[in-house]
Amino acid sequence: MSQKPLTYADAGVSIEAGNALVKTIGPLARSTSRPGADAELGGFGGFFDLKAAGYRDPLLVAANDGVGTKLKLAIDTGLHDGVGIDLVAMCANDLIVQGAEPLFFLDYYASAKLDNNVAAAVVASIAEGCRQAGCALIGGETAEMPGMYAPGDYDLAGFCVGAVERDKVLTGAEISPGDVILGLGSSGVHSNGFSLVRRIIDQEAWDLEQAPPIAGGRTLAEVLLEPTRIYVRSLLPLVQERRIKGLAHITGGGLLENIPRVLTRGSHAIVEADRWEQPEIFALLQAGGRIAPEEMARTFNCGVGMAVIVGEDAVEDVTTALSGAGETVFEVGRIEAGERGCTVRGPQGAWGAAEAWTATHHA
Repeated sequence: MSQKPLTYADAGVSIEAGNALVKTIGPLARSTSRPGADAELGGFGGFFDLKAAGYRDPLLVAANDGVGTKLKLAIDTGLHDGVGIDLVAMCANDLIVQGAEPLFFLDYYASAKLDNNVAAAVVASIAEGCRQAGCALIGGETAEMPGMYAPGDYDLAGFCVGAVERDKVLTGAEISPGDVILGLGSSGVHSNGFSLVRRIIDQEAWDLEQAPPIAGGRTLAEVLLEPTRIYVRSLLPLVQERRIKGLAHITGGGLLENIPRVLTRGSHAIVEADRWEQPEIFALLQAGGRIAPEEMARTFNCGVGMAVIVGEDAVEDVTTALSGAGETVFEVGRIEAGERGCTVRGPQGAWGAAEAWTATHHA
């Protein structure tokens, strides 16, 4: 029995569609160019010139991450315009906490069948994230993999490399009792805890197209999909001037598990939950899932996307600088002597709790 010769397209992969996408996203990549990278696409790898970027004795710092199951919510609602910012934020914010300036970014986009409209929207948002973080989008990979993904689904991963001068690495070694913890306001849920968010949505049968009173005219889906805030440009000058002792990106593990990651032995973080106004989306989620306060503090950022640890004498200057850079700054707690860890506590009514509570985690 004779059969026709097979092509890659017969197997569900379109080389032409991939080439068309590369042409579409080329201008997006060029819009992210910076000293050290011309952000041209098409080679087998991307180059970066550290000397042109002004570094003398740099250490390279690398981070990779994804968007988690927030991506599924974006796919289900057709709102793809922010997930690329999330992707860059999860990597770039992890670099700045070590004192590193994000230099360049690469993305990985995979689907069963390439939808150029969706892919272009996602890459456009990645480019926007790179512009916000000050890094160049110098390459990536777009893969069609029939049979690996359900129709309409796609997956994202990101990889970011930064640099820091050897004598300016931020290690947290100078943190000591008496230091102050400043919190930088988050833009919302960011990119963690969405498996729980989606469980609550399903359990409570929430309509994502509705605009609840907390949403300011937006739909619930738009509030939940608000992109992760990128803190790099606000923090980098202060880090380079050595006015900050430590930074903690509040991601998976929440306040309880991320702050101890930058503490030295003998230092314990005390975070007072009544020092800032928690965004209403967290109260909605807590009520919908009947979530205990400790679980909130271990799962979500609860309105604080970055913890900034400074000496008591630097609080006013650092607060003024960060506020001037557009950040919302709260003085959320202090460092005390004790076992390395974090305690989050609040008075009756804080975060919707029925009574006073204390949540503690030791690292």
